[in-house]
This record gives sequence, structure tokens and C-alpha cells, in this order.
Amino acid sequence: MTEINLIKIKQEKASEISGLFELSELGQSLLTQDVTPAEFIEKLIQEECFTDCINFIAYGLPKREATWWACLCARSCQSTQMNPKDAKAVESAEAWVYKPIQENAKAAFIAAEATDFKTAAGWAATAAFWSGDNLSPLDDNIVLPSPDLTAKAVAGAIMLAASQDGAAQVKNRKQTFIRQGIDIAKGGDGRKVVQ
Repeated sequence: MTEINLIKIKQEKASEISGLFELSELGQSLLTQDVTPAEFIEKLIQEECFTDCINFIAYGLPKREATWWACLCARSCQSTQMNPKDAKAVESAEAWVYKPIQENAKAAFIAAEATDFKTAAGWAATAAFWSGDNLSPLDDNIVLPSPDLTAKAVAGAIMLAASQDGAAQVKNRKQTFIRQGIDIAKGGDGRKVVQ
């Protein structure tokens, strides 16, 4: 088995990432001391531990790449006509990805609030906001985000996107989204992955 080169995931051991979130029992049983992130992802896919795999990639990717992944997934679950609030949320999150400055992070939060945090697009925008430098609405009062917030929002966005078309499509959507996440982790943009 040829190991995939995940250039965006800097941790050498899967345990450095898996300790950041709660793995399922099956996921825990697949985790060995020396397993690399790429090997662990392959094991999770083989055992159909798709939720664990999504979480693992979300926590392993840098914030910009993870937020981009959430944006791709949010866009893919929309029909040809995305509702205006979701469209604004994804556009705001993408603006932060393209230019990760605090002004764009704050704009993403405003767009996320408009979705009532009920959609994949809203959580993609939340990921952008939680990736910023300050959670406070006041510029002179700095409230640093917890390092795990972005990954939580990204995983939430992806899970919501996967369930968008009902239970029958969840497994297929998760598999597609995982392929996108792997492509991003390999240095790609995730767009070439076939739905």
C-alpha cells in the first residue's frame, strides 16, 4: 500500500491529532502508537469510520485549508440556487480564506449569524470567524479563540452538508467530502474530486 503524502498535515503521528477530539470505539481500536496520519485515514475509510475520518482531517488541516474544505462541502450541498443568507455566509468564509484578516473574520461571523447557525454554510462562516484573532466585538478587547474551535465548526459544516439530501445520501456524501479533504491535505484545492 502506497502512503499518500499529506503535505498540509504536519503531525507525524495520528495520535497527535486524534487526541484533540473524541474518537468512536472502533476508531480508537484502529489507532496504534506509530500509525501515521495517512495510514490512519486509510484505516478509518476501510472500516467506514467516516465521522471519525472527517473529524481527523478537520483537526489535522491548518485553519485556512480546513475552512476552505467546509466551504466546498457547503456549496456542494446546495441546489443550483443557494438561498441568499447561505450564499453570503459561504462567500464571507471564502473571503477570509483568500485574505485571512480580522475584518474578513468579523464579516464571516455576521453572515453566520444570519443563518441562525442551522446550515453548513453558516458553520463554514463560523469556522472562518473562529480562525480569526479576536472573538470580541470590540477591537481593543482581545478574546483569543480556543485552538480547536475551527475544527469543530468545520466538522459541523461537513456533517450538516452530508445530511442535506436525507439519510440515503449521507454515506456517499461523507465519502466524497473525505476525498476532497484528502485532496486538500495533499496540497490540492479539493475541486477536482468527483461527486
